[in-house]
Amino acid sequence: MPEPERKARFETSSGIPLDPVCGPDPSFDPAARLGMPGEFPFTRGVHPTMYRGRLWTMRQYAGFADAAETNRRYHYLLSQGQTGLSVAFDLPTQMGYDSDHAMAEGEVGKVGVAISSLDDMRTLLDGIPLDQVSISMTINATAPILLALVVAIAKERGTPLAKLSGTVQNDILKEYIARGTYIYPPAPSLRLSIDIFEHCLAHLPKWNFISVSGYHIREAGATAAQELGFTLADGVAYVAEAVRRGLDVNAVGQRISFFFNAHNQILEEVAKYRAARRMWARIMRERFRATDPRAQMLRFHTQTAGSTLTAQQPDNNVVRVALQALSAVLGGTQSLHTNSRDEALGLPTQAASKLALRTQQIVGYESGAADVVDPFGGAYFVERLTDELERRAQAYIDRIDALGGAVAAIEAKYPQGEIEKSAYESQKRLDEGRDQVVGVNVHAEEEAGHAEVTRIDPTLRERRTAGLVEWRRTRDAARCQAALARLTETARGAGNLLPPIVEAIEARATLGEVSDALRAVFGEHRRTLGRTT
Repeated sequence: MPEPERKARFETSSGIPLDPVCGPDPSFDPAARLGMPGEFPFTRGVHPTMYRGRLWTMRQYAGFADAAETNRRYHYLLSQGQTGLSVAFDLPTQMGYDSDHAMAEGEVGKVGVAISSLDDMRTLLDGIPLDQVSISMTINATAPILLALVVAIAKERGTPLAKLSGTVQNDILKEYIARGTYIYPPAPSLRLSIDIFEHCLAHLPKWNFISVSGYHIREAGATAAQELGFTLADGVAYVAEAVRRGLDVNAVGQRISFFFNAHNQILEEVAKYRAARRMWARIMRERFRATDPRAQMLRFHTQTAGSTLTAQQPDNNVVRVALQALSAVLGGTQSLHTNSRDEALGLPTQAASKLALRTQQIVGYESGAADVVDPFGGAYFVERLTDELERRAQAYIDRIDALGGAVAAIEAKYPQGEIEKSAYESQKRLDEGRDQVVGVNVHAEEEAGHAEVTRIDPTLRERRTAGLVEWRRTRDAARCQAALARLTETARGAGNLLPPIVEAIEARATLGEVSDALRAVFGEHRRTLGRTT
């Protein structure tokens, strides 16, 4: 008689049932489903040699307090072997408010660096060679403004814009779905996103102009299948709008990147990344008629799952992050951020950030995971899981198409409602003990003491307010107001908004003033609760 199993049901986060053992699938066609690494449909990776040529870009997402403190952290991380910057901005910056605005009170520098002016960006990037270090900026509603600030600094330094490399997240649709840092309604927000596409294609040939982000969708409570389906549906919306604008789909496809979560269930995550590449390749070739293989490739950044980290027994987070990082590497990521052990408690300390970076380096240099391309390729279970995730994700895309596309689906609250339902079910499983988290509802223990956390100087907002008063006092007010007026006039029409935003920034307008000039034309979006359909 078989031994009783420890669970009544084994399944993935997406509710895919797990058989105790998998055998071969007679209908599986390796040539059609897999191909070779670097070849359509790119299931096995976007490069023939993957990490045997070079490792992924190691980025540690960092930003806190003011530009000077964050700049010191960047120089430290680069000295420790980080190979690209990833900038976190505080909530006022994300929402288009200067640090001295009433809405910024209590939030300045708390979850990222405070950036309000050209002088702030000058300080943030001090000593960073812009033609050598790629810069990823996690910014959406104010993405055009932050990009304009970087462009202005490059022009000041005489750095050719053709040598600037990096990514601006610029994925406003997922803000309405999962994260909430939007300013304007969806239609003008989408216009701003595509303006960045158009401007970068013309002036910034090495800059990735969007990182379509499933990460925040997953953090809000989505399953792996939902993360995959909703993210690719957003990608479809951006490409469709770019094509409608008249942009070349082969050029657009080469400059889009994606951003995925690395969650706890390793094999489901590996399967998710493999399915994402295959699905996107077919979307670009069959739906949008992209003919250049480089426009059919899905390239992606990964971040380990912040929502899985626990304040209880925070040292356990080191293990969680290592396993999640391993899943991203086994799945073929191009770029990786590993969360710090203390992020459930506060902003990462310098020591915790270094340990998180060392985690990536150990996976890359010591584990052997980077030595073979797609090591799970052909595995009965992983291939079956890849196929099933693709099937479930495609069902979400089909539903969104039936609703009229991603923007219409967001307005109908469809993805928001689906994620809210999944988040509720996940919490219910945890509360009932069906899902177990070590240190929380299993192997819990009474906490002793408190871990060191990063604390933000309470006088920061006061100091930044004084600096902004001086910044505005010493500028050419007439020049600044004229530039803002030209921006408002362009917003009322159909012209690309990046050139007048750059002009306003160079005239020393602040981020908040540029945002307000657009608010005057576009208005603000207000969220309502989601629903399921």
